[in-house]
Amino acid sequence: MLRRGKVRRRWLGVLMLVLTMPMAMADEVVGTLGAVGSDTLAGLMLRWGEQLTDRHPGVRLQLQASGSASAPPALMAGTTRLGPMSRAMSDAERGDFVEHHGYPPVAIEVARDALVVVVHRHNPLEGLRLTEVDAIFSDTRRCGGEQAITRWRELGIERPDGPLALHGRNAASGTYGLFRQRALCNGDFRVRLDEHPGSAAVVAAVAASPRAIGYAGRNHLTAGVRALTLVDAEGNAYRPDPERVRQGDYPLSRTLYLYLNLPPGQALPGPERAFVELILSPEGQETVTELGFVALPQATLERQRRRLGLNDAP
Repeated sequence: MLRRGKVRRRWLGVLMLVLTMPMAMADEVVGTLGAVGSDTLAGLMLRWGEQLTDRHPGVRLQLQASGSASAPPALMAGTTRLGPMSRAMSDAERGDFVEHHGYPPVAIEVARDALVVVVHRHNPLEGLRLTEVDAIFSDTRRCGGEQAITRWRELGIERPDGPLALHGRNAASGTYGLFRQRALCNGDFRVRLDEHPGSAAVVAAVAASPRAIGYAGRNHLTAGVRALTLVDAEGNAYRPDPERVRQGDYPLSRTLYLYLNLPPGQALPGPERAFVELILSPEGQETVTELGFVALPQATLERQRRRLGLNDAP
């Protein structure tokens, strides 16, 4: 038989374990994060999801990369907790959300990116004026081009000969919407432009044909294509270099976003807080660079951390 002192110590140990279990469970971050939105951000979101699970094994990310246009309605309906977008929400999308919930969605900048106009690696074309970009991809020419550009010789290129083969994104894409706004001055795309579900497919199509030209996200560049220099109305030439993109000097620079449905005054729930902390951390921004995007300026990271209360204890 056990002596009475040993029995008392054993029960004391059990009692301490029971009392400390709720505290340990409260500190544990557990849950499934659903995300619906940008195809451009799909690779980043998945990599961040893997890193989040490494930090917090009880958290999983489930991603549906159906295009930026799918994020606002999913957030509004409550069918997703995260809405990655490769463009800012439009006034109409934001207005619909506010009308439904009574408050705006929370927008978090997660990375910088740029749209690039690409040609086959053997194409001798070096750059385009922005008016020429519009005249190539649009029938409306709202940016000021005098006439449509449909053949390579109209750009001073003898080889390849023949018509330009146009490639771009589909209408659900934030890349499509931003290119239409910035490069076409909100004009209409040519009907004969081949639309693709992702930037990788655009780049692959251009790499396969010397006559092809297309637009895509900067992070999808491969050795099979070249990004063209863009020239503004004043004659200033811009390459999509990281620092140009980070500062917004490149004409087709853009910010990538993560939207959240968070009522005013409420703190981020545990899984969302852990995910956003990762994104805005040095590790998360290193991942941005590794995947071909451009990391945010340090001042932007710090400003967002303060706004979201991430510098405080949860």
